[in-house]
Amino acid sequence: MNLNATLVAQLVVFFILAWVTMKFVWPPIVKALDERAKKIADGLTAADKAKSDLAHAEKKVVEEMRKARESATDVRAAAEKQAAVFVDEARTEAARIIAQAREAAEAEAGVAAQRAKEALRDQVAQLAVAGAEKILRKEINAQAHADLLANLKQELQ
Repeated sequence: MNLNATLVAQLVVFFILAWVTMKFVWPPIVKALDERAKKIADGLTAADKAKSDLAHAEKKVVEEMRKARESATDVRAAAEKQAAVFVDEARTEAARIIAQAREAAEAEAGVAAQRAKEALRDQVAQLAVAGAEKILRKEINAQAHADLLANLKQELQ
């Protein structure tokens, strides 16, 4: 063999091997590489989507927390208003009860004063009769004195 024929044979074998490799070996390798690149791209897309979902969820949590705080503030304000209303109602009821008690006490005191006046009138009338009896020292007509006492009571009123 001469050098040129060997070189040509090697070139022919190289090109046949290159053609077989390009026809049968290279496409599955390229396909596997493309699938791997697609999986990596899908993973990166999913990671980006997960990041955006996480950011959205965090914003939603912050918004819900804000709403919950506002709601708690509103509930507390409503409770304070209701407590103030209850306190005002209790004060009003207490004032009404006190006024009723005062009126009853005043009425009772008026009745007691009237009884005391009547008792004093009776005592004054009895003292007057006793004094007149002592002054006159004579027989007293009970009916005439009863009429005098009744007239005296009427005059004192």
